[in-house]
Amino acid sequence: MASSSTSVTTSSHLAAKLAHPRAISSHFSSNPNSLNISFPLKNGSFKLRRNAPSITLKTLFAHDPKAAVVTKDTWEKSVMNSDAPVLVEFYASWCGPCMMVHRIIDEIASEYAGRVSCFILNTDTDFPVAEVYNIMAVPVVLLFKNGERKESVVGTMPKEYYMAAIERILKS
Repeated sequence: MASSSTSVTTSSHLAAKLAHPRAISSHFSSNPNSLNISFPLKNGSFKLRRNAPSITLKTLFAHDPKAAVVTKDTWEKSVMNSDAPVLVEFYASWCGPCMMVHRIIDEIASEYAGRVSCFILNTDTDFPVAEVYNIMAVPVVLLFKNGERKESVVGTMPKEYYMAAIERILKS
């Protein structure tokens, strides 16, 4: 099989290939500096060689967040002193359900742009803020108006739950 640069379009395709017992083959020679590892792919193979020149991988998808990051250093200005209602998602980088909520919050940030400020706060790096609001698990979404906590949504919920809470804040 000829060596070619191939991009993987889906992780399920790669996972299916790697599940096969012979999916990854390594070839050892008497020279310990000549390790070759081949990853057979649909349209060719991807080979790693020790002492080979480095390659640059192209990013196929990058998340462009709409919700801004808020930290303990920016909390007062961004959340407590905001003229607009504020939505804050408390998350952790290791939390799978939080990533699902991120997508929903990004959609909401686009749909409510100019009416609601949307932020995300990493509880691992900014635990003091989470502690003030008794955040013991993630994801949690809190809504603030005039610097006061008005609503909370705990866990991963459908987009409509978050939107209903926002609408209640906007009407109050």
